[in-house]
Amino acid sequence: MTEHQGLEAQIDHWRWYVLRRQAISAADVDEMEDHLRERIGDLRASGLDDEEAFLVAIKRMGSLDAISREFAREHSDRLWKQLVFVRDDDAAGGGAPPWRELAVVLGLAVGAGVAVKVGLTVLDDGNALLRNVALLVFPFLAAYFAWKRRLTARVGVALAIPFAVLAVVLNAYPFSAGGMTEVLAALHAPVVLWLLAGLAYVGGRWRSDGRRMDFVRFTGELVVYYTLIAIGGGVLVGLTAGVLSLVGIDFEPVLEDWVVPLAVPGALVVAAWLVEAKQSVIENIAPVLTRIFTPLTIVMLLTLLGALATTGGLVEVDRELLILMDAILVLVLSLLLYAISARDSLAPAGFFDGLQLVMIVAALAVDAVMLGAMLARIAEFGFSPNKVAALGLNVLLLVHLAWAAWLLLGFLRGRRPFAELERWQTRYLPVYGVWAAVVVVVFPLVFGFA
Repeated sequence: MTEHQGLEAQIDHWRWYVLRRQAISAADVDEMEDHLRERIGDLRASGLDDEEAFLVAIKRMGSLDAISREFAREHSDRLWKQLVFVRDDDAAGGGAPPWRELAVVLGLAVGAGVAVKVGLTVLDDGNALLRNVALLVFPFLAAYFAWKRRLTARVGVALAIPFAVLAVVLNAYPFSAGGMTEVLAALHAPVVLWLLAGLAYVGGRWRSDGRRMDFVRFTGELVVYYTLIAIGGGVLVGLTAGVLSLVGIDFEPVLEDWVVPLAVPGALVVAAWLVEAKQSVIENIAPVLTRIFTPLTIVMLLTLLGALATTGGLVEVDRELLILMDAILVLVLSLLLYAISARDSLAPAGFFDGLQLVMIVAALAVDAVMLGAMLARIAEFGFSPNKVAALGLNVLLLVHLAWAAWLLLGFLRGRRPFAELERWQTRYLPVYGVWAAVVVVVFPLVFGFA
């Protein structure tokens, strides 16, 4: 373990625990972490080592006495249990009044829906709408994070510049109608925008491993909440349409022209708010979901390997199958990130960690077969924007998963801390954003906007 990595793991674990408290906002935790780091720095300067400085600093965090006490009770095997037991009553958390935040969220959700509805009206070309739909929704989600995190003007400019560049590229490039580079740009632009949203989410402190992992956790939880909202909304819409049809009213035009354009983007902002407001609830769901879907994913990957082994030559592998396999590998990576973000980084290695290693190895085997198939197709049919984009993504996935497997193996053998695996995930994520930006900005130029 390199210098101070143990300290960073302790701080990340403390931050994870504090964020579970509904009464404390992420912005408050950011401020408290700054104070904690200042105290640790002062104590280290006085001669204490990392662990001693961390323990004493936690003891002196008066505003967190109640939470520290609970933390100690849940981790009674730790030496610093006695250091944080205090007798003060629980303190109430701060933050904006719930009604005010709800009003902001609803206003931004309606704004996102209206923006998409206007886009549907103004952008008659379906391809133009596909390119711009993420650009229409992102400002409202980023605005919520900006309000929640109290972003500085400097961070706001840092977000606005790449957003403006992306908007110009997507609308000024002379894409061929329905061309591959246009479709690739439309598919990869949301990845760039989501990482920009991550910059807003972490309050501009993207260099912090803990805050990047917070964003990974948030992303996974957002998918869960958005799915639940979609299912619930689908049931309500279906019941409403059924009742109206029985009385002779056609609900389909209203559904297509108003409900879907307004509700789908607006629900994203609402889901983000729910994740922020109910963190302790969803964190009880996250470990359950990962434990259910990890073994199922292993079975799926092994089945896919068997199916690929029976297809014969790699050149004969269907193009649509390769695209679907890419989507599956991205899903596997997302599950891995979500599982890591939901795990206690200081807990010892267990059976589930071994199961995750099996999943990663199976995914690596699938990725290797896919890379062979893609290289064979390129050798047979030549280069194209789709092939190069898919090949690049698979190489990135191969590197990501291979090193994750190595770090996880070291953790299972007791040679590496789990914090190293966490840091690898969060530090590699920007690579996907850079690749997505290359696909959006550079590919059209290289391939003549075809």
